[in-house]
Amino acid sequence: MSPTKENALIERYSLPQMAAIWQDANKFKIMLSIELLVAEAQATQGSIPHSALTRIKKKAKYNLSRVRQIEEKTQHDVVAFVSCVGQNLGADAKYLHMGLTSSDLLDTTLGVQLVEASTILRQDLKKLANVLAKKAKLHKDTVCIGRTHGVHAEPTTFGLKLALWYDETVRNLARLQEAEANVATGKISGAVGTYSNISPAVEAYVCRKLGLKPAAISTQVIQRDVYAQYLTTLAIIGSSLEKFATEIRHLQRTEVLEVEEPFGKGQKGSSAMPHKRNPVICERICGLSRLLRGHAVAAMENIALWHERDISHSSVERIIIPDATLALDYMLHKCIEVMEGLLVYPEHMMANLIKTKGLIFSQRLLLALMDKGLSRMRAYDLVQRCAMKTWRGHRTFKEELLADKEVSKALGAKELERLFNLNYYLRNIRAIFRRLKL
Repeated sequence: MSPTKENALIERYSLPQMAAIWQDANKFKIMLSIELLVAEAQATQGSIPHSALTRIKKKAKYNLSRVRQIEEKTQHDVVAFVSCVGQNLGADAKYLHMGLTSSDLLDTTLGVQLVEASTILRQDLKKLANVLAKKAKLHKDTVCIGRTHGVHAEPTTFGLKLALWYDETVRNLARLQEAEANVATGKISGAVGTYSNISPAVEAYVCRKLGLKPAAISTQVIQRDVYAQYLTTLAIIGSSLEKFATEIRHLQRTEVLEVEEPFGKGQKGSSAMPHKRNPVICERICGLSRLLRGHAVAAMENIALWHERDISHSSVERIIIPDATLALDYMLHKCIEVMEGLLVYPEHMMANLIKTKGLIFSQRLLLALMDKGLSRMRAYDLVQRCAMKTWRGHRTFKEELLADKEVSKALGAKELERLFNLNYYLRNIRAIFRRLKL
């Protein structure tokens, strides 16, 4: 795909700030700043005349159309860029890109771009965490049924579910910060990383000015494990968003209908069925998370290069790195949109909770019978016997327990009534919220 067509797609399908990072205008702007910083460092060392540096700073510029025109012939973007800038420098062009190799420019530029992209993603994650924290506190006492294997288990609250997502989002923010620290790296070390034609002091100067750290050791490239970690981190974040979205999709099913993603005025759910309100945003988030995991796999396959470098990673990274950051930025924005506008139906939650006619209290009955001296296995068998009758019959679980001679012998009617108490299951919710500082 040509750069022009690629940029058009970026503008159409992504958020403007993130899109701008990966456009050629920003890439070449960073590359030019690196070239000028290298020249500054070399002038300080006496490698090039200060008078030449002054002229280079004044005249160094490029034209995107001209760069692309030269690239059509050279089939090399860095050569095209350096040639375009050099055409404006006259005799001083010999001091441009002196001692550098292409990857000195490309990898250091990528480090700057990834810091810029990470800044946006960190802001997104912080906003999502704030929205989740607010919603969690709002629904701290909104009782709902907890499910394991998709089957009713024990009572919980919807706020606790959201608090769990908040905690995971905070962990994802920490993961991103760690991954960002590793990719915030530059290298100006020459063709095979030996500084044969340039001083390590130049690299240190350039990286310091750009806010990057110099790679401790490199070949012609920064080693690709750092980018694999970064893209794996984005995939983990995307998988968390998929987890949140999948839960909302399940809870939005007609038979459940405990929550719904927002449905805008004038929005259509189906071309054929006017009644439809589908969780399309959450489904989109789930689909894009698969894309991020695929990009993470491709990044891991980029780690193994021939000797000091081959170019097999380059074409892959030109797609997966911009694509992954753009996709995650979009997913985070959509997830924030869903969470901010989420429709919550506490009355449906309570209606669903009582559907099993009290079976959700089975563990408490088990423990109560054990407290009366029954063995775990005997107590389990008694409770299960009554539970299976409840599943198949018309009586409530409490009624079956009262009708069972062995159970009623151990537990009286008043004691059974006390055991069927929702508040028992929710008594530590506030302690969990305090632990999360919510």
